Amino acid sequence: MPRIALDPTPFHHDLSLLEFPRKVADLGYEYLQLTPYRDVIPFFRHPRADDDLVDAFAAACSDAGVQIASVLPVLRWSGPDRETRETAVKQWKRVIEITKRLGVDTINTEFSGRPERAEESEAQFYWAMEELLPIIEDADLRVLIDPHPDDFVEDGLEALRVIRGLNSKHVGFVFVTAHTFHHGEDMDTVIDAAGDMLQLVHVADTYDHRRSHGLRYVTNPPGNAVRVHQHLPVGQGDVDFDTFWAALDRVGFTQREDTVAVSSVFGDDEHADAVAQMQLDVITAGLGR
Repeated sequence: MPRIALDPTPFHHDLSLLEFPRKVADLGYEYLQLTPYRDVIPFFRHPRADDDLVDAFAAACSDAGVQIASVLPVLRWSGPDRETRETAVKQWKRVIEITKRLGVDTINTEFSGRPERAEESEAQFYWAMEELLPIIEDADLRVLIDPHPDDFVEDGLEALRVIRGLNSKHVGFVFVTAHTFHHGEDMDTVIDAAGDMLQLVHVADTYDHRRSHGLRYVTNPPGNAVRVHQHLPVGQGDVDFDTFWAALDRVGFTQREDTVAVSSVFGDDEHADAVAQMQLDVITAGLGR
């Protein structure tokens, strides 16, 4: 059975870092995902946590009976310019130190970069990984990557090609159901192509922004280069979760103990407790079908 984790982002504004583990446990989860947070690894900035804080967080998790399934940094490691990439690589090295100190074996992240400068961004990504991959492999970590909307690669199949280009079993793929309609292909095609490379999923619903001839969402002026998606509770959007659970089972995701399924709802903070508990029930049932 995969590890089922809670992303505590809905509680970031109400709780401190050391309060997250107890909250996660109280909601019924055995795992949490350490996502970008101001006191540890902020978005696009150097990690803020010293070893004392890292150790205190590990102790809080132990006291609450919660484990950390994955660490999620979002850094500008794909440039698209050299200075930005080099800064992000330095930040990544500290992320790896923190992850190892926490006793965690999984980092999941985003490609980053810029879609309008995809070629330069891809080149910077490979330069970054030339320096980072030996460190990742030596630390026996796995880095799993999501082609996030507005990254240099958003298409699911193209993301798999970029990952394969690294030629490393320590790098894999993240499928985020809330990004389904940005992947360029249907869910079955992407998940089947990923196969064993798919090792972590984020579970949340979203609307299909392509419907109504592309006019489901209107931005002004027309033609804005925006990417629209939500992270809604399962059942509130257009994602076909019956197809999703069946696809995970088909590629063996549900039979592995090292895979991770993260409840990743951000759009309903007013009901965060109830939503988290509902998501746990839905994910448990979906993986156990």
